[in-house]
Amino acid sequence: MSHLFEPFTLKGVTLRNRIVAAPMCMYSVNDGLIGGWHRTHLEQLAVGGAGLVTVEMTDVSPEGRITWGDTGLWNDEQAAALKPVAAAIKEAGAVPAIQLGHAGRKASANRPWEGDNQIADDAVHGWQVIAPSALAFGSDKVWKVPREMSVDDIKRVQGDFAAAAARARDAGFEWLELHFAHGFLAHSFRSPYSNHRTDEYGGSFENRSRFILETFAAVRAEWPDEYPLSARIGVVEYDGKDDEMIVESIELINRLKQAGLDFVSVSVGFSTPSATVPWSEPAFMAPIVERVRRETGMPVAIGWGMGDPTIADRVVRNGQSDLVVVGRALLANPHWPYEAAAALGVERASWATLPAPYAFWLEDYVRVTPSVTD
Repeated sequence: MSHLFEPFTLKGVTLRNRIVAAPMCMYSVNDGLIGGWHRTHLEQLAVGGAGLVTVEMTDVSPEGRITWGDTGLWNDEQAAALKPVAAAIKEAGAVPAIQLGHAGRKASANRPWEGDNQIADDAVHGWQVIAPSALAFGSDKVWKVPREMSVDDIKRVQGDFAAAAARARDAGFEWLELHFAHGFLAHSFRSPYSNHRTDEYGGSFENRSRFILETFAAVRAEWPDEYPLSARIGVVEYDGKDDEMIVESIELINRLKQAGLDFVSVSVGFSTPSATVPWSEPAFMAPIVERVRRETGMPVAIGWGMGDPTIADRVVRNGQSDLVVVGRALLANPHWPYEAAAALGVERASWATLPAPYAFWLEDYVRVTPSVTD
């Protein structure tokens, strides 16, 4: 039996399987306003059989965009545009999710296929970036020195997260993920690579965790109790100090759990260009994800390298992860869940993953004599 295709229930939500369509940035909107292209993109992932379909990192303010083409949720017009997207995902049988974030010092960049490099403040599509401290990420492409945030800036951004969460709720999303990883703003408060503050938001673990804990509390107050509230947490940097960071991350997750966190998507910090992530190792995050799951008692998701159905099924079957986050495999084939079900020997794989009109023609129709539907 395939564990990948077992349902998963959390709070008032049940996923039809353990497959999460990753929040994949498409960088294909203007002024944060989602349109028909995104609706087609996201709806086909739901039609294709994923259990949870996540709208890409959607920024809580204009300054928080990675690129000028990011989706946004800082105004009501953007929320209205997202409402039919959430409805379409749900109608296709998946649970509609959205990820909220702020890029911090990694903002103000060209789209990946147009250079993937940061843009000067005074250039077209460029703006000033902000962060806990005036420290650049330091790679050739991510070079901008951010403005150090004041406490007023911090409170404003936390309010932006809460307001965006309320808009996501009203737009019909049933699963919310906060992006607290990948060297973006929230994670940069945690990391000594990016936070050299000497006030209550810097220095000790307690202080470096403060921004995330306060931001989470502001969002928790807006998000309905019946729907899961998740966070993507960068728990390791692969910088030679892995165990220390994992221990800190588990402590942070336990504090978030006490504050009402329901689920963790375990990921990498990406705070330093000198990190050596073991990309070539299949399911390289699995032992760490399992440790987080065991030591926090939280349900978890694993990403990175989950495009092989056998590997995806194994990490669920072995109790290393509750959900698997699939990205590029779904871009290559939005019906990847059907392909995975067939590869894993799921009975009547098309009916287990696809809408009835697809399933019938793929599996049940046998041409014996011409019919009225030919």
